This record gives sequence, structure tokens and C-alpha cells, in this order.
Amino acid sequence: MKRRDFVKTMALSGMAIAASDVIADLIAQSPSGRVLESKFKGLSDIALIEARRGGCTYADIRFTRSTNTGVNATGGNRDAADLGGFGGGFPGGGRGGGRGGGRGGRGGGGEARPGQAAGFGVRVIHSGVWGFASSPIVTEDEIRRITRMATEVAKASAIAKKVDVKLAPVPAYTDYWASPMKKDPATVPQDEKQALVQKVVDLAVKNKDVLSVNASIQLEAEWKYFASSEGSYIEQEIYTTTPQFSVTARKDGETRTRNYTGVPMTGGWEVAEAAGMVENAERIAAEAVEFCTAKPIDMGLKDLVLTPSHAMLTIHEIVAHATELDRIMGYEANYAGTSFVKISDIGKLKYGSKLFNVTADRTIPGGVATIGYDDDGVKTTQFPIVREGILVGLQTNRESAHFIGENASRGCTSAGSWRDYPFLRMPNVHVEPGPAGSPTPEEIIADTKNGVLIDGRGSYSIDQQRYNGQFGGNAFWEIKNGKRTRMVTNVTYNAITTDFWGNLDATSGKESWQMFGTGGDAKGQPTQTNSISHGSPWLRIKNIMVGAAFA
Repeated sequence: MKRRDFVKTMALSGMAIAASDVIADLIAQSPSGRVLESKFKGLSDIALIEARRGGCTYADIRFTRSTNTGVNATGGNRDAADLGGFGGGFPGGGRGGGRGGGRGGRGGGGEARPGQAAGFGVRVIHSGVWGFASSPIVTEDEIRRITRMATEVAKASAIAKKVDVKLAPVPAYTDYWASPMKKDPATVPQDEKQALVQKVVDLAVKNKDVLSVNASIQLEAEWKYFASSEGSYIEQEIYTTTPQFSVTARKDGETRTRNYTGVPMTGGWEVAEAAGMVENAERIAAEAVEFCTAKPIDMGLKDLVLTPSHAMLTIHEIVAHATELDRIMGYEANYAGTSFVKISDIGKLKYGSKLFNVTADRTIPGGVATIGYDDDGVKTTQFPIVREGILVGLQTNRESAHFIGENASRGCTSAGSWRDYPFLRMPNVHVEPGPAGSPTPEEIIADTKNGVLIDGRGSYSIDQQRYNGQFGGNAFWEIKNGKRTRMVTNVTYNAITTDFWGNLDATSGKESWQMFGTGGDAKGQPTQTNSISHGSPWLRIKNIMVGAAFA
């Protein structure tokens, strides 16, 4: 990197931090929940007036401020590490790490380095096409400049347009919305937060075959203020807590890692306390050790019993992505891919068995993608995607709803940050539990003669139409004659989407339904990431080819 580029990069970083401070100050000066009295009301109007003056037929502005922090603890057994030549600390949990401090497990950790980002983006329609520009500099002059820039982008883009943008109507909203939270993390002493993750480490390293443990709780907060030329002024605050830990063990010359993901949810510190990390630390450590001595499973047709923590991966890849309308229209073909689903399939396509019911929902309490309004200013909803195995709906936003003959958006527009252009992103997508009287997980296992139980997410590979895929998990057990027996390895399964869900023959009830989240869902150019939840009961899929793991 040339010196001038380095200086430029550092200057931009400094502006971003300054913007965060400026926005934080303006938030502090604005009455909580009184949207029209916010300092951002006046700043928003500057953009909307400038857009109207420039001849735009639509405009919106979106201010955001995001912060993330958390706690982390790592440790391991030096003796076990020395035997295998491995250091402690498993990647992915914030600060801390190193080889650990012996059998006591006092390795590293502490408070994760806080991150923050803030700025605004302006979106306009001029000459029938979109224009967008953004900045981390929050001043009145900069808002005017960025609005003019977005207008010029739209004018330039109009040269290549094929059709005009058509937006579904939306009411004007003046509202404040915040994630429900029982225990604000800011009110919890740092020592108490640290003690929780350290307890997980201390319990796991009691097992002498454990090499390393990494426990973390990530805390994220996002503040948004949205205003549009259609009269909406919406302020929102979203809080997300993600608890997790990993245990790496070594035995008989093999090293394996077992992951535990507490359910990530929107909410406060109560999410971490309810995640069961301490209660499951010793079990996960024992399973990591057992995994080291597990033998490969025999290849062949088997029944799959999927826990909710694994089913979420398959739901995400071959249901949620396949039913995004922009993929179906070909808008994501260059990067994220397309879909085997066609618009003409609505109401006709047999997506799965009669037990297969799928719902999209940005309103469900605790969902990682749950929010009051999307980044089009549309009030979020719940809507069906599959009912009794038949495709009945797709994910839409204001600019795509008309493609399927609907005059209202499903509220699926989102942007990764202030600097990103908002476009269609998946909501929380769930497989519904079975009705009253459905089998319990134990009964599903007892009714399975030759199968494999799969827990947690693992490797995966899917074609660009989301029709033909291969999936793995984090832990596997063979099922023989109704009993869960030995732990096994080298487990993946092949899934042709409609055939796979067509073989769904058992779902557990609502008592065992769980919602797991995933982040890093990449889409768009420049790439943006999204976080969503996928709920599921326990599922049994009959007669699926199970084979060797990915190379």
C-alpha cells in the first residue's frame, strides 16, 4: 500500500469514528421514542427537500449507528496440547487465546474490543431508476451533497434502463420500535459477564483430553432513523445477543471440535443466561472427546433425524434462498445465483410432503431478523411460503411485489449498514412444528430402524439454483433399531430439494421447536451480509443417500 493510500484509509476510519460520535450525540439530544422531535427529523427533511428540488419522484434517507462488543474466555490443557503439538484457543471468539494456563483452564479472554460504525445513505428515484450514495460525515452540507450525488447516479443509470422502477404503495408511518429486552447488558457488571464465559471454560477443561475451549458472548446494537418522501419517520433500536462456545479435543491421535451454539436472539443479557452454556459445557467436552474415537459411517440410503440446530442450515440454503423473488427474476445471477423456482410455480409446485409447512416472519419475538419496519419503511409481517407441501408465497419488497401480481410488499428490504444500498433480503424463515399429538424427538428415534442423527451446522455445497446440494453437520450418531448408538464421522447427505422435502415423514411438536440463527449470509455486489433465524422441530427425512464427508 502506498503511503498516500494508507493515510487516506486512516482518515476515512477516523471520519467513521467521528460520525459515530456525532450521531451518538444527536441521539442523546433527541427525546426517546418521540420521532418527530428527534434531531434527525430536521436532517432528514434536508435530504427530502434537496431530492424534490432535483426532480426526484421518490427519496429516502437512513441514518444508522451500530456497535458491537462482548466477552470471551479461552483455555485448555497444556498436557493434552503438548501430546498433539496443538495450542489452545479455538478461532472465532474475540480477544484472548493462547495455549491456556494448564488444567485450570485460565487461558485468555476478556472484553471483546468494541466496534462501532455510523453514517447515512440516501436513495432516490429519478428518470425511473434508483440512485444511491452514502457518507460517514453527518453535516447539513454533506447531506445535501450526497443527495445530489444520488440524483446524478440515477440520471446516469437511466441511460441503460429497460423499465421504470415500480413501487408498491405503503402507508406513511411515524413510529418508534425497539427489540424487547429484559436485561440491558449495560447494567450487568463486567465481572458477572466474564464469570459466565469463564465458568464454561473451567467446566470443559476438567476433561483431561480437551485441548482448548473458546467461549464467547457477542452483544450487538443497531440504531436506525428512516424518513421518506412519502411521509414516514421511523426510529428503531435492535439488540442482538449471540452466545456460543467450542471445545477441541485430542485422543488416540485424532483431533475434533464440537461446537455449542446457544440460540442467538434479539434481546439483552437474558439471552446469554438462558442459553444453557454452563449446563452443557461438560457434555459438549465429553462429546468432543468421543468424536475423536468415532468411526466412519457406512455409505448408503438411511433415514436422517435432524435436530433444529442442523435443520436451520438446510432450511436456509434450499428453502429460504430459493424463494427470494429477486433470485427468481435473475437479479442475483451474477453472484449469489438464481433459483429453480418459477413464478408460475406459486400454488402448484410440490415443494415437500404434506407435513412440510414453511413460514416467513419478521415479527416473531427473538428472531435475529425481527424488526418493526424494513428499510423501505414497510411494516414487517408474517406470511406463508409453503403449506402442506405446496409453494404458496415468495419473499418480496416494494419494487418486486408487482412481479407476482401483489400490490403490497412483504417487508423484505434490508441493508447491511449505512453505506450499503438496501435490497431484498430473506426474513426469518421457519419450518412449522407438527400438530398436537406429533411424536417427540425420542419417539422419532425409537421409530427409526436405520438412520443417523445430525446436530449442528457443518460444510455444505449447493448449485446456483438451490436445487442440488450436499450438507454436513457438527456431530453425528448412528441410529439402529430405534436406539441412538455410537458417534460416527464422515457424514454428509445429498439433497435434491423437492425430493428431499418430499421424503419428510415425521416432525416433532411445538415443545421441541427451536429457532437458531445464522450470520454472514452473503448477497449482492458489493457484498452485504445478513443475519436471520430459522426455526424448526426435529425432522425425519426418509431414504436419503449418506456418504463420505467433504475432502
